[in-house]
This record gives sequence, structure tokens and C-alpha cells, in this order.
Amino acid sequence: MATQSPFSLLEDAFQKLGTTLQPPAWAVQEVQRRIVLLLNHVLMQEPEAMSRLARQKGRVVLFQWLEFAFKLQLTPAGLLDLAAADTPSDLTLAVTEASPVALVQAALAGDKPAVRIEGDVQLAAEINWLVDHVRWDIEEDLARLIGDAPAHGLAQAARRALDSLRGWLKPARGAAQ
Repeated sequence: MATQSPFSLLEDAFQKLGTTLQPPAWAVQEVQRRIVLLLNHVLMQEPEAMSRLARQKGRVVLFQWLEFAFKLQLTPAGLLDLAAADTPSDLTLAVTEASPVALVQAALAGDKPAVRIEGDVQLAAEINWLVDHVRWDIEEDLARLIGDAPAHGLAQAARRALDSLRGWLKPARGAAQ
């Protein structure tokens, strides 16, 4: 008797939810603005990243996953800004994996998602460098809010939880493949 994986049940639920619920345009735009703020916060902690992006100022990158898409324009300061929807993109990065569950599993395993790349090769190389070298030091940001010791304790607990989740997902990924 064949049993269905709980991951396939989650996948089906996400697909049904994604086709029936569409957020209003203002909510999508607000989420995009918050993503840009977070990305800029992370970039400002890495001067080399800002320097690399400043050399590409004015360029536009289109990020796509399923029906979700947004365009980012690189600023002269080496940061990001939302580009107008009608602005032509210099680079398109489209995540090819359709399953949100598979994306989360890959991210937790430390793998990059499969991406289709179209457009400027030099800009794609700079974006790849950012993905490989820039990390958010969330523990440092937490320390500013709650102090060093509590932030360190929370970060350690989160790392242990992620390690446990990764250990639990590895057998599940192996069985699914």
C-alpha cells in the first residue's frame, strides 16, 4: 500500500492556496519595499558589496518565481531600489523550482535553488558574488535590541533548531528522490 508523504500534502495545499488567493497590489508592493529595506540593511554591512553594486548603477534586475516578480534597480550608492514595472530589465533571474516545499528544503540544506539566467553576464556575476559572500549577521542586530548575551543565546538556540530540522529533513529528502 502506497502512502503519501506529508511534504506532498503540503505542496498540494500551497498550490491550491496560491491559485485561489491573490494578495492586493498594495500589499505586494509593501512586501517588496520591506524586502528592499532588508536587503539594503544587509548590503550596508558589507562595503565591498556596495562598491560592486555601485559599478552597476542604473541596471535593473528582474527576479521571478512562479507568478511573483519584482524589479530592483541598482543605485549609485551601491544599494537597491524598486524599479518601475515598465522598466526594461538588464538581467532576469527566474527560480525554476515550482514547489515552495522543495525550495525550503533546499535552503535548509544550504543549497541554492536552480535559476534560469538571461541577460547581462557581468551583472549576473556580481549578483552571484553577492549571494556567495554577503550574509546577514542577525545576531549582531539582535544584540543592538536586547544585548549581547541574550542575542547570543537566541542565536545558539536558533542554530540548534535549524540543525535539528536539517537532520530531520535529510532522510525525508533522500526518500523523496
